[in-house]
Amino acid sequence: MSTFQRARSEEQRELRRRAILDTTAAMLDEMPVGEVSLNELSRRVGLAKSNVLRYFESREAILLELLDRAWKQWLDDLPALLAAEIDPGAPVEERGDRLADVLARSLEGRRVLCDLFSAQAGVLERNVSAEVAGRWKRTAIGNVGAMAALVRRRLPELSDGAVAFCAQLVMMAGTVWTHARPSAAMLDAYDADPSLAELRLEFTPALREVLATLAAGTLARAAAR
Repeated sequence: MSTFQRARSEEQRELRRRAILDTTAAMLDEMPVGEVSLNELSRRVGLAKSNVLRYFESREAILLELLDRAWKQWLDDLPALLAAEIDPGAPVEERGDRLADVLARSLEGRRVLCDLFSAQAGVLERNVSAEVAGRWKRTAIGNVGAMAALVRRRLPELSDGAVAFCAQLVMMAGTVWTHARPSAAMLDAYDADPSLAELRLEFTPALREVLATLAAGTLARAAAR
């Protein structure tokens, strides 16, 4: 944490904002989104909770900024992954399946991003002002657009459907992530009666299947237009 007691300059205020974001990011490496609290964040960053709220209006506003950061880091890594694994001369169906596989595997090790995706609509967008909500939604639209441009390079047949595909990808990633992490009670129930685990999901293969189906459906609709 910075050595000054009170941030007086714009540079010092920016240092405080970064410290709050970085401290929260470190907490997300240790715990799920639902366990991140303002009280613990304040203790770790060395500020009163009221001072933290001078820089961010709520816990959720902090987490939305971190979601954007993690999302953009993922987007930065995607071009090389897509270029390495998708043959531009392959049949469209094969490229669609490869796209689904690469995207699912690219999210496999990004626990924080997937956890934030899963909390986005139901938690993170609920305790923010209209100003923060609007700023976030414009950012999210920009990220989806950037992702759609990457996807179209490998699967141009998606055409305008690439935007909807990418928006739905984000929703599906968060949903599958949640379902692939059952509660302790559910795990105990599976142990007691293994037949209950028939629909238990493994994140990467389940997401791969969902995205392959989504890509095939989007391609079919684009071809029919």
